[in-house]
Amino acid sequence: MLNFIRSGLLAGLALLSFSALAAPTAHDVVQQTTDTLLSDLKANKELYRHDPGAFYTALNNILGPVVDVDGISRGVMTVRYSRQATPAQMQRFEENFKRSLMQFYGNALLEYNNQDIRVLPVTGQQDPQRTSVNMEIKDGNGTIYPLSYTMVNETGAWRMRNVVINGINIGKLFRDQFAQSMQNHHNNLDQVIDTWAETVAKARQGANGS
Repeated sequence: MLNFIRSGLLAGLALLSFSALAAPTAHDVVQQTTDTLLSDLKANKELYRHDPGAFYTALNNILGPVVDVDGISRGVMTVRYSRQATPAQMQRFEENFKRSLMQFYGNALLEYNNQDIRVLPVTGQQDPQRTSVNMEIKDGNGTIYPLSYTMVNETGAWRMRNVVINGINIGKLFRDQFAQSMQNHHNNLDQVIDTWAETVAKARQGANGS
């Protein structure tokens, strides 16, 4: 299951960069950005395989502005620990979190192999500030996996706050990892922040082995 999380997350980040021309809905952002990022990946995949630095730079340029890193990182840290953090610590964690997030998702993107990705139609009335965009990924065996992206609009543009893949809440997954790291490091917040990349790398290794 964790192995699918990695491959499924590619869709999550594939969706989240679109310059608004006419205040697009969250669904519009998802629909239009999927084609943009996957098209770029198709054109440059071999380059990215041999030059990970270029890939992560491109990924950050495309996705960074539309991923709510502040909201996600605070949610991962939770109120319990963020209250203890100084502004400098929060900034360091956001930077480390963003870098590791791009690397985590980047590895999933490089494994993309033309899976069938479909954005589902909007159903019901949409909240103007917070909504979900639902998708499906069909793998090579015909198995369909549901995905749901939590999108928030707090600054006039839709940004991604969370991803749920086949019932697995990715935000909660990272929160649990953060809490475990705090326990492992005897509540030393600086150590947890400085080793966050290692925490994510272990999660990636676990996904590979699943």
